[in-house]
Amino acid sequence: MSNEIINLKYICKEYNGESVIENLNLNIKKNEFITLLGPSGCGKTTTLRMIGGFEAPTSGEVYFEGKVINDLPAYKRHINTVFQKYALFPHMNVFDNIAFGLKIKKLSKDEITLKVNKMLDLVSLSNFGGRKIDSLSGGQQQRIAIARALVNEPKVLLLDEPLGALDLKLRKEMQVELKNMQQKLGITFIYVTHDQEEALTMSDTIVVMDKGYIQQVGTPVEIYNEPQNRFVANFIGDSNIIQGIMKKDFLVNFSEKDFKCVDKGFDENEEVDIVVRPEDIEISLNDNFMIKGEVKSIVFKGVHYEIMVEEHNFHWKIHSTKWIEVGNVVGINISPENIHIMKKSGV
Repeated sequence: MSNEIINLKYICKEYNGESVIENLNLNIKKNEFITLLGPSGCGKTTTLRMIGGFEAPTSGEVYFEGKVINDLPAYKRHINTVFQKYALFPHMNVFDNIAFGLKIKKLSKDEITLKVNKMLDLVSLSNFGGRKIDSLSGGQQQRIAIARALVNEPKVLLLDEPLGALDLKLRKEMQVELKNMQQKLGITFIYVTHDQEEALTMSDTIVVMDKGYIQQVGTPVEIYNEPQNRFVANFIGDSNIIQGIMKKDFLVNFSEKDFKCVDKGFDENEEVDIVVRPEDIEISLNDNFMIKGEVKSIVFKGVHYEIMVEEHNFHWKIHSTKWIEVGNVVGINISPENIHIMKKSGV
């Protein structure tokens, strides 16, 4: 029996003759928290809407549990959606908002009460059933919107940037709560965001998109530590990306020197892009260094200083707990496992 619940095969989407999704293929597993991540206009929300039945693909097939559902209307899919604008009914109290879908299904009063109370408990709002919607905070309204979507027991929950309207502290709290909910319920969450930290915090799998194409699919650790191209490396976290030449397996040249690395499988003397994360660079104040440069700026970021060091016309971004005076010449050390080699890309 397949472990996949949704398969997108050769999905294309056009608006007025303009392509926004091109030959997209994606397999989504049961009980997975998967995030579609990318900048505005990359196609992530359009993809979500095609899964939910709010948009039809121009070509290609959407499969749900092995069956094509292109022509199945949204209300007949075992899929519910939480939007950024929660669309709660202001004339109904919290209980009736959550119960709305159950009443349409004509469940008994006792069953509705049982299911709604269970959802209120899940979203930590057990005593809020009688409250009016306009008396709730943004975070509480968001939880009610999630409870209303989950009470119908969908097999898949779609979340379209649902934390976008919340302040930073509440957004971070809700990231943890959403992941906990998904693990408790054991259903598939498909989440859309442009926020890299959100994606890295919550996801089992991240799908990085740009200009209608999937750039990379992987776990948060894979996406962060092993970006496949320049776009992914730039979009996920801070990166130093420098051009180099792969001399041979495990040996790369940049900054006019050869350095050991852990990558292989490239052609000899192939031009490559090299990515090094700022936190993976060590500053040396003695004669033990790989390369050296002049400190051009230093900014306090709370848990570290962000230091810009100029070397051979390249500005290295470094995260360090050391304070270094601007104008000082310092050494830079990078261990082989922190030098990541990427194929040259036009992205």
